Amino acid sequence: MHRRVFLSSLAAGIAAVPVSGFLRAQSGIPAKLPADLPVTLSKHIPRYRGFNIQWERRAGDNTKPAFQESDFAMMQEWGFNFARLPLSYWIWGKPTDWTYINDEPLGEIDRALDLGKEYAVHVNLNFHRLPGYCINGRELEPVDLFTGHKDEAARALKAACFHWAHFAHRYKSVPSSQLSFDLINEPPKMRSYEGYFEERYVEVVRALVGAIRGEDPHRLIFADGINIGQNPVLDLANLNLVQSTRGYQPKAISHHGATWVPLDEYETMKTPVWPLTDDKGQLWDRAKLKQEYVDKWKPLTDLGVQVHVGEWGCYNQTPHEVALAWMSDCLAVWREAGWGNALWNLRGNFGVLDSGRKDVNYEDSKGHKIDRKMLELLRTA
Repeated sequence: MHRRVFLSSLAAGIAAVPVSGFLRAQSGIPAKLPADLPVTLSKHIPRYRGFNIQWERRAGDNTKPAFQESDFAMMQEWGFNFARLPLSYWIWGKPTDWTYINDEPLGEIDRALDLGKEYAVHVNLNFHRLPGYCINGRELEPVDLFTGHKDEAARALKAACFHWAHFAHRYKSVPSSQLSFDLINEPPKMRSYEGYFEERYVEVVRALVGAIRGEDPHRLIFADGINIGQNPVLDLANLNLVQSTRGYQPKAISHHGATWVPLDEYETMKTPVWPLTDDKGQLWDRAKLKQEYVDKWKPLTDLGVQVHVGEWGCYNQTPHEVALAWMSDCLAVWREAGWGNALWNLRGNFGVLDSGRKDVNYEDSKGHKIDRKMLELLRTA
């Protein structure tokens, strides 16, 4: 499942489910997780490494949970400690009524937190779609959080604050060692890195952080960089947030053959090799990745702000050996910087399980096809 299909499928996930009682049954935290992480310790988070795990339940299907226990068990077995859960507010809300929240589907998130606690995996809840914005299907929102008319954009921000405040209140008793919030997935690509749009993003983030900390002052919060997560935001440095970046460069490697990516985002349409020389004669290698991934964030990290790679990965149409060579260099750069990362995805066409690559000798295990080479690369990074 690629990202566009996934985001569409989230809209079908509003089926009601019993609440798990998670909030009524707190008992200690696993030995492998540290004690609670106050906001003031956001600059000293563990090196979180893991995967994005999608919501899977569809409307009318009461037989399958939204999140699989086996995913958390495998992550613990393999030595990973982080699961980012991309969510759409359509699961519990309505684009036609931003004041509506149905708590029943949130029982599935309660269950995911139970699983994270049981298997010592930190859970990061991300709003992939929040009122007024989504990087995919942005036009499906009634107004745009970033570019809508001033009054309408203000209404969208008020609604987004309302939904995040609801989550903050619901999960207030869950320590930040177990749970963090990721505010907005991939704020829009801007024509200029400076100016109104960055100011608007800062305004939005500050409002969302205020709404969350009004309910829960100690929640650990992640905020994506601007320009689809690719650039740091220095004006957020004083909010005690972790900033989240992306690992999809160059697109000619990470998204080769992906029909949903605009053609002008590809550096070249040549058959992928690594290192890669793009159509402008630029050499993409480990040094270039360090420049793009890490060096541009130095003004932020020099201020003591932690950075985490919230999404990265390689689509299954890139030759496997090329994908592994590129991934190895990505991981080396982040390891040197001390950054954690979350692969998109655990299961699916970017993942280590059931990825559908035609040039991989998969290992059959527990009903899945494991890309052992990719898995071991991730484990040792």
